[in-house]
Amino acid sequence: MLPLDPQADVGRRAWVRCPNCADSHGCASCEQRRSCSDHWRYLLSTTGSLLHLQCPSCTHVWVHETGFGATRSFWERVRGGRS
Repeated sequence: MLPLDPQADVGRRAWVRCPNCADSHGCASCEQRRSCSDHWRYLLSTTGSLLHLQCPSCTHVWVHETGFGATRSFWERVRGGRS
């Protein structure tokens, strides 16, 4: 299990499902895609339409593509932004 990232701040949160654990499974608010006071993620940083997140339950770190904004082309999103 990873420690919390030094950039983790409870004041910067996002509501995205964690791809590693199912901590929000069965939560009525999360199932309806509403903000939940229990199942949020640390928003570590953003790069254009990419969110860098960490789950406080399992401490998994990942990148989530929101698809919002015009900072990355369609093909960059399809390739995952890798060169």
